[in-house]
Amino acid sequence: MPRPELVVALDFQTGAEALDMARALSSLAAPGQPGLWMKVGLELFVAEGPSVLRELKRMGFKVFLDLKFLDIPNTVRGAVRSAVKSGADMLNIHAAGGLDMAGIAAAARDEAFAELGGVGARPLLLAVTVLTSMQDVDNPILRGRPASEVALELARQSREAGLDGVVCSGQEAARVKQACGPDFVCLTPGIRVPDPDDAVPGDDQRRVMTPEAAVAAGADFLVVGRPITRAPRDKGGPAAAARGILERMARAAASAGR
Repeated sequence: MPRPELVVALDFQTGAEALDMARALSSLAAPGQPGLWMKVGLELFVAEGPSVLRELKRMGFKVFLDLKFLDIPNTVRGAVRSAVKSGADMLNIHAAGGLDMAGIAAAARDEAFAELGGVGARPLLLAVTVLTSMQDVDNPILRGRPASEVALELARQSREAGLDGVVCSGQEAARVKQACGPDFVCLTPGIRVPDPDDAVPGDDQRRVMTPEAAVAAGADFLVVGRPITRAPRDKGGPAAAARGILERMARAAASAGR
């Protein structure tokens, strides 16, 4: 199982803010450093479009385009092709779209990658299972079923459709790996540090996990936003926070034999 990688969520309203944060973290993307991914989500992409992906890649970052495509299969096909051609190194669809949509998305990713020359790593295509903001209690979307059960079912469906992995809570990662195989990618949001002094105002994540626990569960990518991007300057700011999380991930991976 490969060593886990860190993805920083650039949840900003403008490209200027996002790129300022990326510059603050650029030392970690330099040759010989652990490396970082940057996540571009709905808010930033709607504001700035594909240009922000190109700027981040120019700085040396890999980019996860987190738009959770969910539409009729032909529309998703076009969106996936555009995302790959815009430079996304990883992107996602919503597993709720079903097998047909997922299979067409996987084929569209392959087509677009081939049209770009097929050089380098093929972009990863993941499916969102159950959002980490959701809990089992009183959630009509889950229809009374545990979130972990729904996530596992959607993960199996995604593997059948030819996707590379899923976005899931760290609480589901170990079961997903067991059911879908060690090479099936688990990207885990909702990563939180245990120090109560590091709590972030406005936190809407519910099914959360520490970096160590997520790595031990088998997560391949850990998504961290506010604990890095809002890290206090008197504690070294975002770069120090990111480096600290990377160090914790490395220790946990070594302990797990990864």
